[in-house]
Amino acid sequence: MRPRSILIAVLLTLFLAGLALAEEQEPQLSWQPWSDGVFAQARAEHKFVLLDLEAVWCHWCHVMDDVTYKDPIVVRLLREHYLLVKVDQDSRPDISNRYQDYGWPATVVFAGDGSEIVKRQGYIPPRPMSSMLQAIIDDPSPGPSVVKEAAFHPATTSAIPAALLERVRGGYEKQYDVAAAGWGFGHKYLDGDSLEYAMRLGARGNTVLAKRAADTLHDATALIDPVWGGMYQYSVDGVWTEPHFEKLISIQAVALREYSLAYAQTQKREDLNAAESVHRYVTNFLTSPATGAFYVSQDADLHDGQENEPYFKLSDGDRRKQGIPRIDQHVYARENGWMIGSLCVYYAASGDGTALAQAQRAARWMAAHRSLPGGGFRHGEADPAGPYLGDTLAMGQAFLELYSVTGDRDDLRAAMGAGGFIAAHFAPAARGTGFVTSATATDAAFRPHPDRDENIALVRFASMLALASGEERFRAMGLEAMRYLAAESVATEPLSAGILLANEDASEAPIHVTVVGTASSRESVALHDAALRSIASHELIEIRDPADRSPVPTNVTYPQLNRPALFLCTATACSSPVFDADQVRGKIMRAQLRSAR
Repeated sequence: MRPRSILIAVLLTLFLAGLALAEEQEPQLSWQPWSDGVFAQARAEHKFVLLDLEAVWCHWCHVMDDVTYKDPIVVRLLREHYLLVKVDQDSRPDISNRYQDYGWPATVVFAGDGSEIVKRQGYIPPRPMSSMLQAIIDDPSPGPSVVKEAAFHPATTSAIPAALLERVRGGYEKQYDVAAAGWGFGHKYLDGDSLEYAMRLGARGNTVLAKRAADTLHDATALIDPVWGGMYQYSVDGVWTEPHFEKLISIQAVALREYSLAYAQTQKREDLNAAESVHRYVTNFLTSPATGAFYVSQDADLHDGQENEPYFKLSDGDRRKQGIPRIDQHVYARENGWMIGSLCVYYAASGDGTALAQAQRAARWMAAHRSLPGGGFRHGEADPAGPYLGDTLAMGQAFLELYSVTGDRDDLRAAMGAGGFIAAHFAPAARGTGFVTSATATDAAFRPHPDRDENIALVRFASMLALASGEERFRAMGLEAMRYLAAESVATEPLSAGILLANEDASEAPIHVTVVGTASSRESVALHDAALRSIASHELIEIRDPADRSPVPTNVTYPQLNRPALFLCTATACSSPVFDADQVRGKIMRAQLRSAR
C-alpha cells in the first residue's frame, strides 16, 4: 500500500472512532415510568417533572425522540432541572383519558406537588422546546394552557331536558361536513357514533341522514389500504385522500362494526367489501397466531420518523422486501373487547363463520389470562395501575354481543359479571358525577375522573344487559351513567352523536328478536340466521328453548307452538309468530320504521 493510501486509511479509522466515541459520550436522558415516587423525588431535588405521553405507532412521537430529545440544549436543561417520565398512552387508559384532548405526543410539565405548569399538544421542535423549558425554570407559575377545572353541575335526572336535547341535535347537524362528507372538519376519520346514529335514523326513513351515512362510508374507503387491507387512522387537510398510515385495532373495530351494520341494512356490496378488507387485515397482521388475541397497532413508519408515503404505494412483494412496519404486540383487554364485539357484528351481517370462531377464541383467551375476581378484567399482563373501567366495559360488551349471536348462556353470565364488577369498582362518588375511568388516582394531586365516551358506552351496555338478563340493577346503572351525560356541560361537548345514542338506548326499548324453538333444529337456525343477517345497532337477538327449565327472565309470554317461530317485540307490542325465514328482514325493517313514530 502506498504511503498516501495508508495515511487516508489511518485518518478514516480515526474519524470513525471519533464518531463512535462521540456517540458514546452523547448525554443520555434518563426516563422513568409514571409513579407517585417521581413527584416525591422532584420535591426532594427541587426539580420539575416532564411527562412525554406517546404512542408506539405515532410518527411525531418518533420525531420527538430522534430530534428534540437529542438536541444538546434540550438535553442539558432536562438533565439539570427535570425528572423525565415516558408513558405509552395505550398502556395507561387513566393517563390517556386525562390528556386525550392533546393528541400524541402530549407534553405536560408538573411541579413537584403534582400541579400542572404547561400542557402542549403534538410535536415540539428543539428551539421552542428549549425556550419552554427555560421559561418554566425562570417562572414556574402555570401558563395559559393550564385552565382551572370548572365546577361541575350534575343533572337532576337522567332525562335530558327537551331544550337541551334540541341543542345537542343541532350540534350533530352542524358537525357534518357537507362538502367533504363525514362528521368533523380538518382530520377526516370514521366516527362510529356519528355514523351509527345517522344509519339508525336512516332506517327510520330519514333520507338526508341515510345519504350522509352512505356518502361517508363510500368516501372513507379511501382510508382502506388497497394492498393489505385495514383502515388507516385518519386523513389530513380536510380530505379523505391524505392519510396517516398507522393502523390501530380501535380503528379497525369501528370500521368493521359500521361497515357490517351498513351492509346488514342496505345490502351494498361496497360496504361488505370494506368489512372484508378490514377483517382480512386484522387476521393477517393484528392477530396472535399462538393465542388468537389481538395486538394493539401497526406503526406508520418502517423506520422511526422517516417519510412513509412512498412505502404504502408499493405492492405487497415490494413492501415486504423493505420490511414490515412494527406491530405493537401488547394484548389489552379493552382493545380485544372492542374487536370481539365488532367481529360478532361482522359475523351476523356476513355469515362468515371464521369471524365468530376468532371472536370466541379471543374471548376464551381473555377470560383465562386477563380476568379478575368478581367479573372484571385487567388491562395488560401486569398492570402498573388499574383496574380500569374501559377493560371490563369492553369485555362486558363483547360477551353480550357473543350472547346475542350465539345464545350461549355462559356469555350472558360473563357479561353480567362484568356489569356487577363495574358497579362495585367504578361507581360515581356522588350522584350524577359519572362512572370513573379508574378507582385509583393517577397521582395524589388528581382524583379519579369520569370519561364521557366511557359513560356513553356504559349506558348502551347496561341498557341492553338489563333487557338480556331481566335484572333491573343494570338498568339503574345505565340511568346513573346517563345522569352524568345529561349535565349541560357534558351533553354539549362535541361530537354529539354519542349523547344522542345513549339517550335513545336509555329511554327507548331496543328491537327484541326472539326465536322460540330448539336451538339445533333446522327451522330455528334458519330463523336465527335471518335475524342476524338483518342486525341493527339497537337490537337484542335471543333463542329460547321451550324445554329450558331455567330460562332467562322476561316480561313477554310467548305462545306454545308446535314448530319454531320468531317473535319481534318493541316497547309496546310483539309481532305475530314468523315461521318463514324469508319474511324476517322485512319484519325487522318495518319495526325500525315504526320506532320513529
